[in-house]
Amino acid sequence: MNEDRNRALGIGKVTKKNKVNIGDEAQMEKFASNALVFFVNGNKITDRDVDPSLTLLQYLRLKLNLTGTKLGCAEGGCGACTVMVSQYDRETSSIVHNSVNACLAPVCSVHGMAVTTVEGIGSVKTRLHPVQERIAKAHGSQCGFCTPGIVMSMYALLRNSPHPSLEDIEKTFQGNLCRCTGYRPILEGYRTFTTQQQNNGCCQNGFSGDDIKKSGCCMQYITGEPCKKFTNNNNGYENGTDYLEKKLGNKVACENGESANEDSISNSVNGSPATGNTLFSAFTFTKYDPTQEPIFPPELQLMEELDKKLVVFRGESVTWYRPTNLRQLLIMKETHPEAKIVVGNTEIGVEVKFKDSKYPVLISAAHVSELNSIKSVESGIAFGASTTLSRMETVLEHATKQLPEYETRVFRAVLEMLRWFAGTQIRNVGCVGGNIMTASPISDLNQVWQAAGCVLEAVSRQGTRKIEFDHKFFVGYRKTALEKDEILLSILVPYSKKNEYFHAFKQAHRREDDIAIVNAAMKVEFENDTNVIKQLQLSFGGMAPTTVMALKTMDAMPGRMWEDDIIEDVCGLLADDLPLGPGAPGGMIEYRRSLALSFFFKFYYLVLEELNKSMPAKCISQIPNSFKNMYQVYHRDAPKSSQMFQLKSLEDSEMDAVGRPIVHLSAMKQATGEALYADDMPKYEGELYLCLVLSTKAHARIKSVDASQALKVSGVRAYVDHRDVPGTNRVGAIIYDEEIFASEQVVCQGQVIGGVVADTQANAQKAAKLVRIDYEELAAIFTIEEAIEAESYYDKPLTVDTGDIEAGFIQSDHVIEGEWRMGGQEHFYLETQACIAIPKGEDDEMEIISSSQAPSKVQMMAAKVLGVPANRIVSKVKRMGGAFGGKETRFIIITNACAVAAYKVKKPVRIMLDRDEDMLMTGGRHPFLSKYKVGFTKEGKILAVQVILYQNAGCSRDLSFPILERAVCHSDNCYKIANMRVVGHACRTNLPSNTAFRGFGGPQGVMAAEIYMSHVADTLGITTEEVREKNFYQEGDLTHYKMPVENCTLQRCWQECSFRSQRELRQKTVTDFNRQSRWKKRGMSMTAVKFGIAFINKFMNQAGALVLIYSDGSVLISHAGTEMGQGLHTKMIQVASRALNLPPERIHISETSTDKVPNSQPSAASMSSDLNGMAVLDACQTLIERLRPFKERNPKGTWEDWVLSAYFEKVSLAASGFHASPVKGFDWEKGEGEPFMYFSYGAACSEVEIDCLTGDHTVLRTDIVKDVGSSLNPAIDIGQIEGGFVQGYGLLTLEELRYSPTGALYTRGPGMYKIPGFTDIPVEFNVCLLTDSPNPKAVYSSKAVGEPPLMLAPSVFFAIKNAIAAARAEVGLKGTFRLDSPATSERIRMACTDQFTQKFPAALPGTFKPWEVRP
Repeated sequence: MNEDRNRALGIGKVTKKNKVNIGDEAQMEKFASNALVFFVNGNKITDRDVDPSLTLLQYLRLKLNLTGTKLGCAEGGCGACTVMVSQYDRETSSIVHNSVNACLAPVCSVHGMAVTTVEGIGSVKTRLHPVQERIAKAHGSQCGFCTPGIVMSMYALLRNSPHPSLEDIEKTFQGNLCRCTGYRPILEGYRTFTTQQQNNGCCQNGFSGDDIKKSGCCMQYITGEPCKKFTNNNNGYENGTDYLEKKLGNKVACENGESANEDSISNSVNGSPATGNTLFSAFTFTKYDPTQEPIFPPELQLMEELDKKLVVFRGESVTWYRPTNLRQLLIMKETHPEAKIVVGNTEIGVEVKFKDSKYPVLISAAHVSELNSIKSVESGIAFGASTTLSRMETVLEHATKQLPEYETRVFRAVLEMLRWFAGTQIRNVGCVGGNIMTASPISDLNQVWQAAGCVLEAVSRQGTRKIEFDHKFFVGYRKTALEKDEILLSILVPYSKKNEYFHAFKQAHRREDDIAIVNAAMKVEFENDTNVIKQLQLSFGGMAPTTVMALKTMDAMPGRMWEDDIIEDVCGLLADDLPLGPGAPGGMIEYRRSLALSFFFKFYYLVLEELNKSMPAKCISQIPNSFKNMYQVYHRDAPKSSQMFQLKSLEDSEMDAVGRPIVHLSAMKQATGEALYADDMPKYEGELYLCLVLSTKAHARIKSVDASQALKVSGVRAYVDHRDVPGTNRVGAIIYDEEIFASEQVVCQGQVIGGVVADTQANAQKAAKLVRIDYEELAAIFTIEEAIEAESYYDKPLTVDTGDIEAGFIQSDHVIEGEWRMGGQEHFYLETQACIAIPKGEDDEMEIISSSQAPSKVQMMAAKVLGVPANRIVSKVKRMGGAFGGKETRFIIITNACAVAAYKVKKPVRIMLDRDEDMLMTGGRHPFLSKYKVGFTKEGKILAVQVILYQNAGCSRDLSFPILERAVCHSDNCYKIANMRVVGHACRTNLPSNTAFRGFGGPQGVMAAEIYMSHVADTLGITTEEVREKNFYQEGDLTHYKMPVENCTLQRCWQECSFRSQRELRQKTVTDFNRQSRWKKRGMSMTAVKFGIAFINKFMNQAGALVLIYSDGSVLISHAGTEMGQGLHTKMIQVASRALNLPPERIHISETSTDKVPNSQPSAASMSSDLNGMAVLDACQTLIERLRPFKERNPKGTWEDWVLSAYFEKVSLAASGFHASPVKGFDWEKGEGEPFMYFSYGAACSEVEIDCLTGDHTVLRTDIVKDVGSSLNPAIDIGQIEGGFVQGYGLLTLEELRYSPTGALYTRGPGMYKIPGFTDIPVEFNVCLLTDSPNPKAVYSSKAVGEPPLMLAPSVFFAIKNAIAAARAEVGLKGTFRLDSPATSERIRMACTDQFTQKFPAALPGTFKPWEVRP
């Protein structure tokens, strides 16, 4: 900015010196209010003694007992805590509704507002709101822990926009996560609210279900043809209906009443979602009527003083001020210069929670009118510092529609950044000033303000001054040029000129709601009517401790022509301008430096295209056609999907629930927030809270522990450690090699040393931080490579050997070797580990309520720890908010500590881990390193394979050996290999013990196999699909562990998937696309899975059940399985429904409890339906036999008649059922056996598109064909397939655990650990259940479904790999290359070798101290 403009804008000068008469705080407070007033669900709350340190979530749950709103992460990253906050805007005389993260919002921030929680919009006791009903009936709620937050996000959207678009819905869910469903059913259910489907049907012709003949589609009634949502994919491929008729006949149905043929349609029209032949019918949904919503409290609308009056809330540790004008704010700031000014609290809340920051004074600037003003001035738009990002977005969107395009180029760049900025809940409360003053080096906006030359206005007691947002503004990490007494008043965002071009870029781990790895904003100004550079502004985030400008590059460019030769020059200068040392914080050094250059490359061509349009005669450089899709703004098509399953026969009894897509029986309660999880249980009298004291060292001797200061904290009752354990302090999943409380030595960070018991969670956590521990550090091992070098293993390796591999290698035409690494994975169940231990007061009895997959294990462990018989402990599980294996054994960390604490204090004790604690302590999926040697013929037939697997087990054995066993058994995947040797090593390291995770070693083994199959294909120059097909198992083949392959549907799944996906035709399209596109590439891949079903330890393949028939005819079932969202209880009721010939409504399951069914096995290994279903069936058959005489005596009687007759004749109406699967087991000494009951098969074909310059990718389409036998519940099974696939997709692409060189976990929450979001799923997502594939070895011919679909996600991984191969071919790189998992944007980008990546060779290991290690 030149000096004339500086003078014109007054930059750097105080313009209102001594004009602010601020007075004093004491005088001002005389007129302040200290009563917090707000409404919750229409009820007025007045609190004159509020604790300002409480969040809204804490207030709702602890003070108001509204437990529907959940705690998922406490950092605004998962959306489980979403509520709607409404306020009256007095300027516009309108009511504004915002979705808000209650976990971050201070309760004081809702003064004068109305809060609506999930309980406030509907109830199963009265009626469900359409938002609740549709997510439930569309099967969009599995574990249900995320459901209330998703419901409230959608509800807030509808309150603002009763007729939203699908794009609006996807946008509103940017701040919500779900780990179970795969998102598709949620979007499908809520699609019915959109303008396209507002009439509660598939189109807008307004017919009701009764009017429609033979169809769930009104278009078929009108035109004779159904809607084309599924029957024509508009890509020139075969019509879906024709395909189904040819291939499957009258046996399949698809989503939303759009069925495959006339017969199946006629069966499904009038079926309810619980019994029909469609997954759900939109015609059954309650119509949404926005006029029936609750009104905004008139009192809040009329009481203007609630908004205008100063409020002050004083607590024990925090004082909250809420001024309403600038004068008051300046008084506060002068009186409390160290105070933090907050609006949305989205940054401060995280700092207080996770960084233990102390801010005794908080000043809310949300209601200061001067900071909320938005003014259009001659040079741009001035936004008050308190303007929320959502409001800024609205204003800028309006401006871009009203103003000439050239004036809004900066605005459009801001909007593009806001598009990916956090989630909707954060944008609704986070403000532009807060984002600036946080001074994050990876802010998504600061680089835009800097490159655009924005002007800030600051105010203090001395007056106001203007500050140019240039390279001098950030003076250090998280520091700005504002003085301590200054407050940011506004930011002026300038209009752009005709000869200026502006663009912004961002790359993150996940596209939505993620912090940037690198971002950039770039502006170029040209001399009038030329392509001569007048000024170039380049600003980058993620390249230094602050947002930084490339000054040398900027200085060198004026006077240059905007032609191709500047690319190389700018890139060379940027490399000098943006140095990063090899050990710089954040890691990914070569990637980040490459991104900076790639962004400029995109910018160059974006501007070149615009110049060519504006003055084609003056531009010399032309854009190659193959470059033109490189710089397009990211666009995602509207999602499409289909779900195919076999229909019930017309001859089947309407009473028979098996095979029908019944809604998850807890879905309605989950959607209303009335479903109770462990921490939702009502408080017990005298209940206390336990907070654990954790090790901060990875390997050390404990020299001393001092809890004296902790015991002085108000409310603290006790400190517990190993000395308080009455029984054994040694525990473990199989071998007791762990301690409940570390006694002499710690072996990982996050290990439990002790615990503080206090009256509240806040007091317990406060005191736990005061426990002082003195360590003597010892040498530690973190990575597999370090363990191999140190020979740090558990026990001896596992080996399976078949045939003669040496002879096989000799016979082979080719022999290759390689290695590959697969990273770990965090379970990220939305409900963290939780437990309540309740001493019963006599006979050492104790009841333990937990969030565990293994209630009997909880019972037996607690009994040993407390030194009592197991019959004194009752372990109960109501439901879990997700588990995925993470709650199979690692609950021992908290349930045993909680039991010891309760035993010591003789009071009920509760604990629920915070997200960061849970991720730090409980481990996850095992990282694996596989080394392989493969011999094969020139045609691609595999003759010999040797695989050596190394597993990072962590600091204890836990379930590592059973997991390694399954990995060894699945290292063949689907392929018959006559000569094979697999060796597995469990590495002992100083990381938290890794544990069970969906697939249980199967994914690591399957991927090891697919990697060497890919290597074979690369070597031969043929497709991997060809190699796979040549080596598939056939019926009767023996596996490498000598188990016969029976009832093999592998080829059927493969052929069906290939046909449905039109793989060969689409592959030609992909090839054509790649030929025409240089910087974006597509890839396709089709993979299959063979997954063994059973617990490998054969004694575990057993289950019990208890079925009780009451004299009124109602039935209560207890069984050994636990409900974690997989629909187990629903399926068990369906099994009983068929066996007893009763409607499901007459049957109930309450909970899982060890005093009903003893000695249960964990709900794991995909065996829960198989085992418990047979046990329930056994009990039901016993009861049916007992009732048979009464039915024969009274054949025209009712169920109630027969039951009552039996009761009066003293016939027992209670029966135990038991089932033991005839699994033969495996002999590891001989290396052979039959460890599985049967195999589950499936196939998937995926297509992806990658951005070669950034590593970003999109899954364009996935087709899945899965064999689930005769499905017990198609809706639940399809949900498990979709959810498992998306979880596997996360494992292989997005989810990366990152550790410091000292063993500290960096990725402790959703801020750094990214699971897939709503728009990460395939754009087109098709699932088909294989028809006519009954399984003779499970209940009602069904098959397991929980785990196998996860192992179909390799189709995405190898599609990405194929796309990368196409990019590498552009620079002459052919043949195989290594791509480790996960295939993150970093790995994708760096594998696409080009002129940019080649500038930054990796530093040699050992020449620097790395920022991270990958275990």
